[in-house]
Amino acid sequence: MKFATTILLSAVLLLSPAAAQTGGNAISTTTISLGTATPGGGFPLYGNAFAEVMNAADASLTIAPRNTKGSNENIPLLEKGELDLALVAGEPAYEAFAGIGRTPVRLKILTAIYSNPGMFVVRADSPYRTIHDLVGQPVAFGAKGSGLPILARYVLDGLGLKQDEDFKAIYLGRAGDGPAMVEDGRVAALWGAGIGWPGFAAVASSASGARFIAPSAEEIARIRAKHAFLKSLTVPAGSYPKQAEPIASLGSWSFVLTREDLPDDVAYRLAKTLHGVEAAFCKKLAQACETTAANTIAAAPKPELIHPGAMKYFREIGVVK
Repeated sequence: MKFATTILLSAVLLLSPAAAQTGGNAISTTTISLGTATPGGGFPLYGNAFAEVMNAADASLTIAPRNTKGSNENIPLLEKGELDLALVAGEPAYEAFAGIGRTPVRLKILTAIYSNPGMFVVRADSPYRTIHDLVGQPVAFGAKGSGLPILARYVLDGLGLKQDEDFKAIYLGRAGDGPAMVEDGRVAALWGAGIGWPGFAAVASSASGARFIAPSAEEIARIRAKHAFLKSLTVPAGSYPKQAEPIASLGSWSFVLTREDLPDDVAYRLAKTLHGVEAAFCKKLAQACETTAANTIAAAPKPELIHPGAMKYFREIGVVK
């Protein structure tokens, strides 16, 4: 699905608040598809806010979010040109760029969106307090096709644990199904990642309350010794209801990736629009406060993976030479 340039008629203009008009004449609108993930997860929340902010900032752009099965579906959809942009978690992006288990992709990074410190959440009255306490227990590791199970696999592997052998691993049809399973006891824990992640927020807001389980400092060191691409990250205090202290963990950055042949001028326009409204995006969604040009440069595994059109804008504003 290539991005389409549609000339809007006067009748359509009356129906579309995002349409632009100059001197009584319609101007062209570029519609760009954006793959997110299953309802109830962080990607649809972010993707919808991204589209709203971008569409409001540039009336000649229409970002159209689309629910998908998540990162593992978004990557092939981008490769086939059936999506223009897609949200992809750090671990699937790392594997795709590196060619782990597949041919390396030729997709590009438009922007880093937010960091993903991974951890488990359990009910506040749960007896489980460490990752090893959860061994042998039913654990929801996220939605099938999302990046969350991949992050969990790397974290657990660094501790000498196997996701599908040492736990009763459950993979969700919808990301939003996990919190209720923690609340009613069907699972001992829910794995997730990020700041303001909806699944964690739902458990923390429930009648039972929440407790978070992350790797210890010694475990973080062990994990990074084996998987150095994972970064030490912190969940600030207050990121979730009744979370009084910061939580140290590790994870990676998620990205908006583009199809390989997205034109440079379109990527430049998207980057300029997005980073021109960083403050408004941050105000709309807490997770989006990390969506900055500087973080994109820092988070990209290699500078050449950033789309040339976006890189042109980053050079103009001085975040890269």
